[in-house]
Amino acid sequence: MGLIARYRGIPILYRMLGAFIIGALVGIVCWYAESSHGVALKGTLDAWLSPFGLVLVKMLKMIVVPLIFFSLFQGAASLPLKKFGRIGLRVVILYLVTSMLAAVIGTVFALAINPGKGGMQLSASTDSAAAPAAAANSGAASLTAVFMSMFENPFKALAEGNFLAVIVFAILAGLALRSLLDSFEDNEKKDPDASVLASLPGLASAVNRVLFVLVDWIMDYAPIGILALTIVNFTQFGPDLAGPYFNIGVGIIVGIMLMIFVVYSLMIKLMTGTSPLRFFKYAQEAMITAFVTRSSGATLPITLKTADELKIRRELADFALPLGATVNMDGVCIHLPMFAILAANIFGIELGFGNLFILVVTTVLAAVGAGGIPGGSLMLLFIILNSMGLNEQQISQVVAFALGINPILDMFETMNNVTGDLTCTYVVANQEKMLREE
Repeated sequence: MGLIARYRGIPILYRMLGAFIIGALVGIVCWYAESSHGVALKGTLDAWLSPFGLVLVKMLKMIVVPLIFFSLFQGAASLPLKKFGRIGLRVVILYLVTSMLAAVIGTVFALAINPGKGGMQLSASTDSAAAPAAAANSGAASLTAVFMSMFENPFKALAEGNFLAVIVFAILAGLALRSLLDSFEDNEKKDPDASVLASLPGLASAVNRVLFVLVDWIMDYAPIGILALTIVNFTQFGPDLAGPYFNIGVGIIVGIMLMIFVVYSLMIKLMTGTSPLRFFKYAQEAMITAFVTRSSGATLPITLKTADELKIRRELADFALPLGATVNMDGVCIHLPMFAILAANIFGIELGFGNLFILVVTTVLAAVGAGGIPGGSLMLLFIILNSMGLNEQQISQVVAFALGINPILDMFETMNNVTGDLTCTYVVANQEKMLREE
């Protein structure tokens, strides 16, 4: 028990990075032994180590649907839009607009870098001989088909892993509950179901707490899975993996820096007329905290403190910032398209304009359900890859590849998320005269 306690006492970031580095070194040694000395290791390592890694992928997929459903349901049901009216709606719209812009930037950067093009090619058993072609011509290739798939029977969607339908149903169900609760406030006659319905957001919050504990347990196992998958991947591809990892990492980090220091700065300058330097002077503490903790939710107390220093009135900050920690994931929107383009390249899937448009929309919808938890983008990668028509084994291979570099990227994207929350809230506060007088 003491050993487990000491293991859990090491920050999860260090455990995951350590597992990746050790796995990469061991994998390169195994690759060299096989390529230069004829030692047959690939098949043996794949048979013995892959299960330890794939069970991590399975656990992530197990938790992603209930986590997103209850997070979105709780968030939608808790939106006090009636109380804030136009101001609350402006906050929500600005969050969605910046997320859409981030997804476009992420997609453009991904197309420019084109990770995996002409390099490593993965293969996986498929349900049909023409699976890659089917993926390119599946629902993801048709705007109408994708739109219709968003309104499936929710139970069928859960069984088939149709993530978009689950997201849409969770949002609509939450808004329907919010509408009922608001009507009870207007109606002087007491409704017999009022107390039960009023308890549902709290119940969803309680379920989320249980799911977050499960996520913590999965993250405790994650270094073992990362170690196994990294050894297998580097044994198969050797140093050739360094190129895609480097390109993806640099592309995502540069895209995030562009979003923070160019897009947000322009928003502040053009929409408020104030100096971006003053904003970042106050925002830096929240940005650094988000970078270190890798969690928008854990950074929330510092984000609220920063909002107070920026003179944002408390009633707006208390509404906009917790909401942003749940639904405004600009960093995730830059991150996810990079791995989607990587998947398209390594599995030979052609993406036209319609596919890219769907990728942007799906990224925004998926990011809404990230929930502000560490590593949330890794879970949302299932949604993006599923929308491309990849089968389960192909998705597992891409997620396995992403596991290695995700801890580093997660730090930058969480910093982007928190900065975006503060930027949107500050802009609305300026435009709606919700700044405290000096």
